[in-house]
Amino acid sequence: MAILLPDALRAALAVEIERLGSRARGVGWIVPENLHLTIKFLGGVEPLRVERVAAALQAAAAAAEAFELALRGVGAFPSPARPRVIWAGVHAGGGAMAALAARVDDALGPLDFPRDERPFSAHVTLGRVREPRRDPALTEALAAGAERDFGRFRVEQLTLMRSDLSPRGARYTALAAWPLGR
Repeated sequence: MAILLPDALRAALAVEIERLGSRARGVGWIVPENLHLTIKFLGGVEPLRVERVAAALQAAAAAAEAFELALRGVGAFPSPARPRVIWAGVHAGGGAMAALAARVDDALGPLDFPRDERPFSAHVTLGRVREPRRDPALTEALAAGAERDFGRFRVEQLTLMRSDLSPRGARYTALAAWPLGR
């Protein structure tokens, strides 16, 4: 499940990826058209279960409210000093996004999808470090972008995505989308 980003936000994040990319080696950067906010990753779902998943997600979306979301700052998991995942942060709307993620978890629980054990962390993945190590130039570039404002938008729908992995990276396909309905 994902929240798709408007073109203007993807363009702003693409500029940031270019800035960071000039300072970092060994990072697999996400192509701009693939940038999104993940609500929940399901892994492989058998085709026969997709219809039930879709019905559960439709109900979760209908019970949620649309909300404003703002993206600001870059950072890394587990830390900027030793990054594995480089991200853009959610500045405003993180609570509403976490509430939507909890609704999705609740809706998918009866279908035997386990709840995420880690607390929900709203972010847009910008890149993945291929071989995690200390990289002072990247750490410095992340610090320089910690307060960079990327923009805001109104989240009005939830999208079920399929990801197909290949040596050239993931390719995402929207399978269905539902308006947030309250």
